[in-house]
Amino acid sequence: MKNILVTGGAGFIGSAFVRRMVKKYPDYNIIVLDKLTYAGNLDNLLEVDDEPNYRFEKGDIAHEETVQRVLKDFQIDAVVNFAAESHVDRSILNPHAFVHTDVVGVYILLETCRKLGINRFHHVSTDEVYGSIPEGYFKEGDPLEPNSPYAASKAGGELMLRAYQVTYGMHTTVTRGSNTFGPYQYPEKIAPFFITEAIDNRPLPLYGDGMQVRDWLHVDDHADGIDLILHQGAPGEIYNIGGENERHNIEITKLILETLGKPESLIKYVADRPGHDRRYALTNDKLRAHFGWHPATDFETAMRQTIQWYIDNEWWWRKIKTGEYLEYYKQQYEDRLAQAK
Repeated sequence: MKNILVTGGAGFIGSAFVRRMVKKYPDYNIIVLDKLTYAGNLDNLLEVDDEPNYRFEKGDIAHEETVQRVLKDFQIDAVVNFAAESHVDRSILNPHAFVHTDVVGVYILLETCRKLGINRFHHVSTDEVYGSIPEGYFKEGDPLEPNSPYAASKAGGELMLRAYQVTYGMHTTVTRGSNTFGPYQYPEKIAPFFITEAIDNRPLPLYGDGMQVRDWLHVDDHADGIDLILHQGAPGEIYNIGGENERHNIEITKLILETLGKPESLIKYVADRPGHDRRYALTNDKLRAHFGWHPATDFETAMRQTIQWYIDNEWWWRKIKTGEYLEYYKQQYEDRLAQAK
C-alpha cells in the first residue's frame, strides 16, 4: 500500500486514525475524503494539516463521479471507510440519511474500486450490528440482529463487503469496534455530551434507569486495531475490537460529575429511546489469538484525560454547540427533560 484513501477521515474515529497514519507511515500518502456533514470537522485534522503526506478532498462517498475522480487522481490502492451516519438517536429521527451513506455509499465505494482494480478495502463497523446481549460476549461469527436504523445500515454495509469479497475476490476486511471515547468526539454521544453539559451546569438527560452497559474503547486503541487489520487482516475476515471495559451508563455519568466536581443533582432520568439495546459486549479472542492484540489504555485514566481535554479545548466544542446542534437538542431532549424525574 502506498496511497490510502480514508473516507470519513474528518470525523471522530477517522481523524484519530488519520493523525496516527500520517505520522507513523511517512512513506504513505493519506488522502481524506469527507462530506463534512455536521459531525465532520477539519479542526480534527489541524495537527497534520501541514504534513506533506496528507491531503483533504471534500466529497460524498455516495456520489460516484467524486469517488471515481479521487480514486484515479491519487492512484489509490487501498480504502479505509469510516464514512457513516453514526448516531442512533438521529437514525430514529431520519433513517433515510443512514441508508444513503451507510449502505448506498459503501456500495458505490466498492463498485468503483472494483471497476478500477483497487483490491484492498477495509470497513469500520460497530458492535451494534449484533444487537443486545444480556450476558456473555459477542464473537465474530454470531448472528447480526441490529435493533436501530443505524445498526441495520451498518450491517447492510458489511454484507456488501462480504458480497464483493465472495463474488469478485476483493481483499475486504471489517472491524467491529465497541463504544469509543476520547478527544474530538462530537458532543452528541454520551461522554462528550455529558462532559460539556456538566461544565456549563446543565442537566444531563440520562435514558431510562441508566443501567445500560457499554464496553468502552479509547479512540487511540481503536485506531491501533484498525491499523493492524489493514496491514495484516485476512481477506473476508471480521475482527472485533473491544475495550474490555464494561460500564453502566450511570457509572460513566457519575465519573464525569465526580471528575468535574459537579453535583449528582444534574442527572435527570428521562424517557428511554425506542429500541435501546441493554448491553453490548465483545470478545477480543480472535485479535488476541491471531495478533496478540489487546487494548493498551487504562480506562479510568483515559476517561479523566478525556474530560480534561474538553475542559482545555472549549474553543473546539463551543462553536459546535450552536445552530443545528441546538435544534437537534431541542427536538431530542426538550420534552423528555420537561417530564424528567
